[in-house]
Amino acid sequence: MDDRPAWARRIRNERLARGWTQDDAVHALAANSAEQLPDFPSLKRSWQRWEAGEVHPDHYAPLIAKTFGTVTHAMFPLSARDHGRDASAAELDTLEIVTRLRASTVDDATIDGLHITVDQLCCDYPHLAAGQLLVEGRRWLARLTTLLDHRLTLAQHRDVLSLAGWLALLVGCVEADNGDERAAEATRQAALSMGLESDNSGVQAWAHEMAAWFALTRGDYRSVIAASDRGLAVADGLGVAVQLHAQKAKAWARIGDRRQVEVALDQGRKALESLPVPENLDNHFTIDPLKYDFYSMDAYRILGENERAEVYASEVIRAHMSADGEELAPMRISEARLTLGVIAARRGDVEQAVSFGHQSLKAQRRSVPHLIMSSKELVRAVGSEHADHPLVRAYLDELRDLTSKRGRGQLVSRQ
Repeated sequence: MDDRPAWARRIRNERLARGWTQDDAVHALAANSAEQLPDFPSLKRSWQRWEAGEVHPDHYAPLIAKTFGTVTHAMFPLSARDHGRDASAAELDTLEIVTRLRASTVDDATIDGLHITVDQLCCDYPHLAAGQLLVEGRRWLARLTTLLDHRLTLAQHRDVLSLAGWLALLVGCVEADNGDERAAEATRQAALSMGLESDNSGVQAWAHEMAAWFALTRGDYRSVIAASDRGLAVADGLGVAVQLHAQKAKAWARIGDRRQVEVALDQGRKALESLPVPENLDNHFTIDPLKYDFYSMDAYRILGENERAEVYASEVIRAHMSADGEELAPMRISEARLTLGVIAARRGDVEQAVSFGHQSLKAQRRSVPHLIMSSKELVRAVGSEHADHPLVRAYLDELRDLTSKRGRGQLVSRQ
């Protein structure tokens, strides 16, 4: 058993994935620093102690993350995070909120209760059965739009419009996961309209991110870039900018432009590094620093950088598994397994590749369009020459079944 801290193992794995010696790594660290560092022998001794897990890098953690093209809190997660809300928040139950909504005027406590309700629905996205989430999301969206006909102050009207915009984004995500692309696009446009009317740049930017996501899954990579740029034009200083850069990186990788991939990933890394760690990482529209490895994994898998993609995939799985083996982010783990499957196929291990493929399809929470797109990459990596292999045939049958279920409207979830 390797009892070193996870961050120490990762420093070594990142270095080896690049084929660097420790001297190379120290030189790279110095090259990425904007300030004068200690002399080389001292820095190398520090590096050796970091890899051994003897000393936490502390002041050097952001520089190490930058050297390896990731963000500080992905490599060095906080030991404890507050995922909850302020206990003093006035939480009204559903019945009381609905009762208050029927009144001719609405007080601020009701608005506060609506904020909590919408936030909880966004947090339920990865866990709640998608059919139930769609019903609940649409029901609350109808209540919010009806509320706009009440006597509201200007601030309340804008607030309700913003909340309706966030709910529309959530509903649109579930509709897209369900394969109902027409409904998802109509809901996305409604969300964008509410974001514009309420002057909520976050809602607007996420609406453009959804457009980029839709374009990615249908293979329209230039539209991904265009939609991401529209989102970035209104996302300055917001976490959604990170995901917009990531969508661009994914598109450029599939176009085959490595330089643009590196540019997009670095821009996303800088944007994420400048943001504070969110208090509530469960909200679907909050950017979790740990997701940056997930973005990089996708891009480097497509570029054929097997060693780096393998490091990121392993980190995604490790970071999202609980101590008792529970999958905390099933969709991310599913795609990480697909990445490992693609790498295994490229190395000629068809059985291991298909094994990873089967595991990825068993996720209870998944985005079918994205999963199908990534699964097809695994099929291409396995190659047509292995199409008659019994394990490959079984995997292809399972994938065809998934595709047909998508067409019949099976509800799943996106992460």
